[in-house]
Amino acid sequence: MSYRAVLFDLGGVVLGSPIHAIHRYELHIGLEKDSINRVVAATAPHGAWSKLERGELRMEEFYAAFEADCRQAGHEISASTMFEWMAEESQPRAAMLTAIGAIRTHGLRAGALTNNWVTGEDRAGPGDPTGKLRALFDVFIESSVEGIRKPDPQIYRLACQRLGVEPQEAVFLDDIGANLKPARELGLTTIKVEDPATALESLAQILDFSLDEPAGRPS
Repeated sequence: MSYRAVLFDLGGVVLGSPIHAIHRYELHIGLEKDSINRVVAATAPHGAWSKLERGELRMEEFYAAFEADCRQAGHEISASTMFEWMAEESQPRAAMLTAIGAIRTHGLRAGALTNNWVTGEDRAGPGDPTGKLRALFDVFIESSVEGIRKPDPQIYRLACQRLGVEPQEAVFLDDIGANLKPARELGLTTIKVEDPATALESLAQILDFSLDEPAGRPS
C-alpha cells in the first residue's frame, strides 16, 4: 500500500493525554476511575460534552451543564478545575513533533483531526491557542469549527477530502478505540496510541521510513 497522508489526533497522541488528567482528578475527589468518561459516553451525542465539542456551547455554559450531567449520574465535580488539570497535561510530545516533520519531509501530507472546544476568542482543549502547533500540519480539522465530532464518519471523510487523498491512502492515530472504528470501516489504516513510542514504531513500519530524523523543509 502506498500511503499519502497521516492523520493525528491531538490530545493523547501529539499532546499529553487529557484522559490521564481526568483519571488523576477522579482519584483526587474520590471517584472510581472512568466515572467521568462514562458520563461523557452515556450522554453522547446530546450531552454537554458532545455539544461543547461541536461548538454548540461556550465554556462558561458548558461547566454548569456538564456538572449537571455528572450530578445526574451521582457525581459532584468542578468542571472548571478538571479542565485546568487537563490543560496542564496537554503538553507537546517531542517525538510526535519530530515524526510529523519527518512525514512531511518525505512528501506525505500531515493532518490534525481533533475534538476540541472554544472559549471566547481562544481555542481550548487539545487545540493550540498560540497557533504554533497548527503550523506543523497541512490540514487542521477541529470539531468545534466543523460542527461534527469524532466518531461521526462524516468528519473522517472531510479530513480525507481536505488532504486530497482516498481513505485507503491515509493512516490515522488516536488514543480512543471508539474513534478508530469508523475510520477503519471507511478504509483508513488505524493505530491506537497507548504508548506513544510503540505507536510511532508501528507507524514507521507501515510507512517504511524512519520517523526520528530531524525535520527538514516540508514538501
